Amino acid sequence: MATVDDLKFSEFDDAANLLAANPDAVTIRIDEHGEKPKKKHGHRQDSGREEDDELLGTDDSDKTELLAGQKKSAPFWTFEYYQTFFDVDTYQVLDRIKGSVFPVPGKNFVRLYIRSNPDLYGPFWICATLVFAIAISGNLSKFFIRLGDPFYPYVPEFRKVSIAATAIYAYAWLVPLTLWGFLMWRNNKVMNIVSYSFLEIVCVYGYSLFIYIPTAILWIIPLKAVRWVLVVFALCLSGSVLAMTFWPAVRDDNRRIAVATIVTIVLLHALLAVGCLAYFFDAPEVAVSSFPTVLPHNITGMTKSQ
Repeated sequence: MATVDDLKFSEFDDAANLLAANPDAVTIRIDEHGEKPKKKHGHRQDSGREEDDELLGTDDSDKTELLAGQKKSAPFWTFEYYQTFFDVDTYQVLDRIKGSVFPVPGKNFVRLYIRSNPDLYGPFWICATLVFAIAISGNLSKFFIRLGDPFYPYVPEFRKVSIAATAIYAYAWLVPLTLWGFLMWRNNKVMNIVSYSFLEIVCVYGYSLFIYIPTAILWIIPLKAVRWVLVVFALCLSGSVLAMTFWPAVRDDNRRIAVATIVTIVLLHALLAVGCLAYFFDAPEVAVSSFPTVLPHNITGMTKSQ
């Protein structure tokens, strides 16, 4: 049996004395396995330019993404190829909508929200919702403006749905296609760097249109001043998202071409909003103003002459 002295704690010598007594002993430090390798921060000195390159996506990041994800491996004529474009959950869509409504200065929308998994689900339904919001709000605006006029028979204009769908979907697809072709041409000619893909540009434009949905609903208010304030406010939010997203792609180009590209992007975005407001909301107010009041007077005069 163990004696009392055997159960007492004994003090060990430090590691230096033990190694001196037994040179062949092997020591293991426990904290060595939990110690993480230190990151090199030498390349972070010039953070401004490299952050912009990271926002755009360098060759290494694109190669890593292609090797890791290996998306779109199915042929383009199969259903599986297009299924990847709609592989997104509700939280991602809501997060991207929030990012398009509340832009953060200095943050790239593609890098933060889109590049990991670009989708067509959000842009498609945002455009569809905007079509019906503009068409329905335009009809309601016309109804409320002429409400109480006994000589105005209200008839819903269903053709506004098709007109709005043509304008919005053409903008959401043709403008990104043109911009993608222009960026590819300028990058190959001047910069030769990796630019945004066509799917990423479509995704940015689709989510940037979300702010126009509540704006179109508020356009029912029959006050031109309020409507124009809403247009300017929505344009400042969505236009800033587009400008901050595409500026890193053209900043190394000729200064005039870069500024002209951003100005053209914002002007086309403003033209869509102003055109929808002028056609679907302002035009019905001046369409038939004095005609209903003149018609009964002429009919009465003709009856008396007979």
